Amino acid sequence: MCNHKKIRSNNKDLQSIEKKMDRRKFLQTTSMGLGAAALGSLFGMDKLFAKSTPPPKGIEDIMSSLPHFMPKAKRVVYLFQSGGPSQFETFDYKPKLSDMFGQELPSSVRQGQRLTAMSAQQSSLPIAPSKFKFSKHGKSQTWVSELLPHTADVVDDLCIIKSMYTEQINHDPAITFFQTGHQLPGRPSIGSWMSYGLGSDNKNLPSFIVLNSGGGGQPLYARLWGNGFLPTQHQGVQFRSGKDPVLFLNNPENYHHQDREDMLEYLKDLNEVQNSAFGDPEIDARIKQYEMAFRMQTSVPEVTDMSDEPDHVFDMYGPDSRTPGTYAANCLMARRLLEKDVKFIQLYHKGWDQHIGLPGGIKHQCKTTDQPTAALLKDLKQRGLLEDTLVIWGGEFGRTVYSQGKLTANDYGRDHHPKCFSMWMAGAGVKAGMTYGETDDFSYNIVKDPVHVHDFHATLMHIMGVDHEKLTFKHQGRRFRLTDVHGNVVKDILA
Repeated sequence: MCNHKKIRSNNKDLQSIEKKMDRRKFLQTTSMGLGAAALGSLFGMDKLFAKSTPPPKGIEDIMSSLPHFMPKAKRVVYLFQSGGPSQFETFDYKPKLSDMFGQELPSSVRQGQRLTAMSAQQSSLPIAPSKFKFSKHGKSQTWVSELLPHTADVVDDLCIIKSMYTEQINHDPAITFFQTGHQLPGRPSIGSWMSYGLGSDNKNLPSFIVLNSGGGGQPLYARLWGNGFLPTQHQGVQFRSGKDPVLFLNNPENYHHQDREDMLEYLKDLNEVQNSAFGDPEIDARIKQYEMAFRMQTSVPEVTDMSDEPDHVFDMYGPDSRTPGTYAANCLMARRLLEKDVKFIQLYHKGWDQHIGLPGGIKHQCKTTDQPTAALLKDLKQRGLLEDTLVIWGGEFGRTVYSQGKLTANDYGRDHHPKCFSMWMAGAGVKAGMTYGETDDFSYNIVKDPVHVHDFHATLMHIMGVDHEKLTFKHQGRRFRLTDVHGNVVKDILA
């Protein structure tokens, strides 16, 4: 192996040559050069309390004031139910529909709203009341479906929003909108914005981690947890089930820890030469990613090894919690990651898209997710973590009151419905035992306190101590933010 000092000497020679050849070096040395601008965009939380040289005058240091105010939550776990859970079979109880079985949806209710291609050709839009019973639970006396008995036990910890709405009627743009604030791919995800703005509280684990579960239904793309135009170290890191939770993290056979450390040192030297010559922020981001991967070789096996969990914890999360990659196992893993102060955990669960056979399909989905979801809340609460952790549950849109396809006494389907649906938040920053917003008797339109996707994002960021209008990133000549040019904090639900 080459002598380290010799490598550094060769690197200096290479650096000297590249400085003479690269005309962009001139721009870097000016006060408004590309390098200075890149430096300003990379200032993060890890720099806030260090005695470092301030950026040149005239460059806006957006990050210097973060968090903008005292945060209510230190961490977020977002339980995203991909496919669009039906509000009729979960939280939005509509008893008047029981007497309207099979009747045509009134045009005064639909109001000419757009339908998907899947039901636009139907000659009839027959009303399909939910076949599942609802009852009141908790001190809050909140209506909850019989499909969610475990969630009903923790309903006094929930802030249920029944008046969510979006503009996207199809899955891909709707999920992309919820995860990035824009219906078209390419924008940074929520977790990436949080990582960029607030940094990490654990230097040995990524600040943004993704867990996936469920089968069938709409596909999930890595761009949903991508960094977009933010530096790449802020992209979500997916933890997988099985032997290798993070791909390419383990050393090859007969390759030792010290070998990896030496290799990374040499690679860092080469990258720093390139960074000095070209001033590309992505080179610095890549260096940080390599360093994080090296630290994760120790931290990831520790956090993903569940052998130290007692039997009563597995019993609380349900029988599936012992099977890696299931929703229950991922909920338990989320709690372990939250204990390690991971900033943002995104848990995706597929399978909620029930265009046909909804009663059987949603019954299965609720059985899979209900107990683990409630167990996560209980577990966080008994460990004192719920008081500074925000938990979110919901999908990309709701479902229609009318049946897609044939309606029978025991079977029906529901199409996509973006104009109103339910989701909930719990824990730090939100009022517990509360229901917010109202829909009409058909759960087709909002009649009180609408909450748009941008409002949801603004509120989430507010709870994390971030002013959604101030956390921006300059890209292609424009300052972008998660909420674009929209969004209002829903102050009525804040604790």
